[in-house]
Order: sequence, then structure tokens, then C-alpha cells
Amino acid sequence: MDIRTGFVGTVGNTPLIRLNSFSDKTGCEILGKAEFLNPGGSVKDRAALYIIEDAEKKGLLKPGGTVVEGTAGNTGIGLAHICNAKGYRCLIIIPETQSQEKIDLLRALGAEVRPVPAVPYRDPNNFVKLSGTIAAEMDNAIWANQFDNPANRLAHYETTGPELWAQTDGRIDAWVSATGTGGTYAGVTQFLKEKNPTLKCVLADPMGSALYHYFKTGEFKSEGNSVTEGIGTSRLTENLNGAPVDEAVQVDDAEMLRVVYQLLRRDGLFMGGSVGINVGAAVAVAKQMGPGHTIVTILCDGGARYQSRLYNPEWLASKGLSVPEL
Repeated sequence: MDIRTGFVGTVGNTPLIRLNSFSDKTGCEILGKAEFLNPGGSVKDRAALYIIEDAEKKGLLKPGGTVVEGTAGNTGIGLAHICNAKGYRCLIIIPETQSQEKIDLLRALGAEVRPVPAVPYRDPNNFVKLSGTIAAEMDNAIWANQFDNPANRLAHYETTGPELWAQTDGRIDAWVSATGTGGTYAGVTQFLKEKNPTLKCVLADPMGSALYHYFKTGEFKSEGNSVTEGIGTSRLTENLNGAPVDEAVQVDDAEMLRVVYQLLRRDGLFMGGSVGINVGAAVAVAKQMGPGHTIVTILCDGGARYQSRLYNPEWLASKGLSVPEL
């Protein structure tokens, strides 16, 4: 019998999907790792599991303890699920700019949720720093610290990367991913580069993030802004630090929307905004490399968590955006 052991046993081993409309148009095989099919609904289930189990192995998290994290949503959702499965409490500090769907889901899962004003990382009241301060003041609690906890990157080095390699029989020409914490990009990149040093690793970045300019010029500089959630940053996290970046591609919101609506209407995939950044960058890489190449990326999460925003014409109009015509 093929039976998984609870929620924890179901994380990972997601399918790799050919994105037909984009592959057919570019002449490349553009493949998306279906991380939205993880049991908690996103790629962050992997990091959440590794972070909690790493704390358990180190004796930092004891029965009845609390996991505290500052998150834009998906890591918190993964942590809440795993805390329920393992008998821990979960406290989430989240920027109040995040979608109501994520906040409501976190509360439905039983997490204590504290929305806070969205302020830059340099501010001590930034949601990430604040979560660390709160965790340090509690008994039998850990700070998940997803941005700088190497267990995040290790999750993708040990699981996502090997799965991609096996699913493609090692025939990958380029790997493309946006980054928030850096764990997914860095962990997969580390594994794939060990297998094939010539494989092209590309960082995708939304407007408003400083990473594109950093990897192009060495200077942290941001321009514009984006409605995408959970990706892009103005600093080099410990998870991203040292990861090779062969190329960086910037994707604006108009292109992101065109991609997510094409995925929905032509490929039947209802995806979140970070997927639009990832696939938009993968298409750009396909055009650079030319037909005949295989490019893999991450389908981070589904569109239901952004339904009131990305799929709401009134909300888009309030941001100067519109539903694209395909």
C-alpha cells in the first residue's frame, strides 16, 4: 500500500507540469513544479517542515511549545498546519498589507495572528524583526526566522532540487525562480549546480525589489512597485547569501497579470502573483536562449489566496492595473 503518514508525510514530491501555452509559443519546454499541490497549498510547506523538525532535533522546541514567525502568509500557513499536526501553538506576525484571504485562513487554522503596519526592514517594528523580539520574550518558543534560518534552504537542497533532477532525467537548461527568503532559489540552485555547473540559474524579481539591480550592478536599488506578495527584498538574506545568480530578470505587474490570466484561461491553472513573476521570467529566458531548451520554475501557490485582488477588476483598477486582454 502507498500510504503517507499524516500531513507531514504528504509534503513534497509534487508533479512537474508542462505549461503548454507558453511552451508551444516559445519552442522551449517550460515546466512548472506544482508546489500549490502541497497539503498546505504552497511551496512554503517544505521550509516550514524543515524549520520545525530542525528545532526539534536541536531540542529547541519541546512539547506544547510555540512557533513564532513573521511572514507574508504562506510560510505561516505551512507552520500553522504542521503545528496542528505536531501539537504546537503558532503565532504569526503579518504585514497588514497582505491579502485578507491569507489572514482569514491563518486564523481558521488556529494560529494567533497579529497584523502590523508594513515598514522597511531597517525599522525595529518590521514584521520580521518584531517576530524575533516576541519569540525571545516567550517561554518554550522558537522564532522560525525563515529569512535567515539555513533549514529553509536545506529543505530545497534535499527535496525540491533532487525531485526536479529526477523528473527531468537531468535534462534542464535553466532554472528560474523569484525569491523572498531565498530558500527555494538557493537550495535548488546549489543542488542543480552540483549536478551540472553549466546549468543557467536565473533570479526573477518583481518591481520594487532591490535584488535585480544588486545582481546586475552590486548596488541595492529598487524602482517602481508591485502588487505581488511574499517575494522581493531589499537585502541579502542568509539563505540567499552565496547562491550563484547567472542572470536576473525583472518582471512588471502588467506582464505578471498577463501571465497569470493566460495560465488560467489557456492552461487551466489558477495561480498566485509570484507564479506570474516566475513564469514571466521563464518566458523571457526562453526567448533569450531560443527554441529547444528546457526551463523549470516554481508554481508557488494557487490563486484563491489572491482572489479579492488579482482576480478582482475593481481592485486592479484601484492600483492602475486592468484585467489583460489575451
